Amino acid sequence: MSSFFTCALDKVLIHLCSCVGGEVNYARNQAYVIIGTLVEACLLTEEGQDKSKVKMHDVVREMALWIASDFGKDKERCIVKAGVGLREVPTVENWRSVRRMSLMDNMIKNISESPDCPELTTLLLQKNEILNISMEISELVSLRYLDLSGNRGIQQIFACLLELEKLLYLNLEGTGLESVSGISNLSSLRTLRLQYNKIYSNVIKELKLLEHLEVVTIEICSMFVADQLLNAYREANAIQELSIRYIENKSILTLLDMAVLSKLEIYKCEFAEIKVKRRTSLWNRSPTTPSFPNLSTVRLVFCHGVKDLTWLLFAPNLKVLYVENAAQVEDIINKEKAANILTEEKASTIIPFRKLEDFEVFFLPELRSIYWSPLPFPRLRIFRIYSCPNLRKLPLDSKSGSSIAGEELFIHREERDWIDKVEWEDEATKERFRRFNRPSN
Repeated sequence: MSSFFTCALDKVLIHLCSCVGGEVNYARNQAYVIIGTLVEACLLTEEGQDKSKVKMHDVVREMALWIASDFGKDKERCIVKAGVGLREVPTVENWRSVRRMSLMDNMIKNISESPDCPELTTLLLQKNEILNISMEISELVSLRYLDLSGNRGIQQIFACLLELEKLLYLNLEGTGLESVSGISNLSSLRTLRLQYNKIYSNVIKELKLLEHLEVVTIEICSMFVADQLLNAYREANAIQELSIRYIENKSILTLLDMAVLSKLEIYKCEFAEIKVKRRTSLWNRSPTTPSFPNLSTVRLVFCHGVKDLTWLLFAPNLKVLYVENAAQVEDIINKEKAANILTEEKASTIIPFRKLEDFEVFFLPELRSIYWSPLPFPRLRIFRIYSCPNLRKLPLDSKSGSSIAGEELFIHREERDWIDKVEWEDEATKERFRRFNRPSN
């Protein structure tokens, strides 16, 4: 998301951070409604293949900043100096009037001044080169939203940050952070983003002390922390994005129910199996009740122990599944394991991957089955299969993917003769997908 747009919508973000309980989802949905309305009005343009980012034209940005400055009466109320090559904090005539400031994507290395800005609520400093914050940032008594993501070299929490008692949102993603000791002092935090940092210990203990925490992104790089998470139900249910990396332990990875988890990445791990531990209090529910109702993206890369991903049956809203270099994966959904999870009666009503849009598998030498019978795939747009020599049967029939408006579902494959070896469901399916398949470029 562009810097100027971030500044324009920071009121929505702050409101979202300050919501409690069920209001969080409502506020988030309202934010998406606002974004969608601006896109429809051509005040924002969508970017990226998945349209997950938006951009604002320079002229529209200037208008937004003019409105934010009380129609030009207070030009320093909202300061946006993003991506302009700054090496230090810009000079501001009246710091006391500043409410929002974006200095993202510059080359600022040190922040040593102590400006008097009691009204500042939003400070965006991501993608700089900040190595030291020696200013009395603790004097920013109104600060609620602070983004320091992408500033490599922040190995531990600055002491001055721990005095920001009103802080609701803190983003430290990709900073090189190795320890979060003391972060529990920020007792008002609702959102804490720690993704892309190799934090090995103490993190769950600190999270447990943050009583109002509702959204977390985190990277786990030790089996010790992964096991700690099994006894942290409240904290697990706050995790929105989870990366599990570089764990060579060949034991079983057990995941808890995670109500808000939207993205899961497992990279260079040697787990023998992935299981789901469902809360005891939930067993009275239907056995098919999702453990991951909001999980939309799963990426499994260089994981050479697991043989299947049957646990994905509990992720009914999955949109992206990417599996690469997993030497022992034989099935995506294993029929026998699925039968053990689901009763025969319920199994007949469960249709996986109904919302899947992007399915990609690469370099899976043992893969033999994706699913044992044809699936409708009503939203599937991308179906890529590269270097899976033992995959001969696809979960497709002549109607698979037919709900995509105005598009045909193509099979993208690497080997030119692989498509000739596929065992099709029937002649109609064979005819359809032999026409709609493409070799890789």
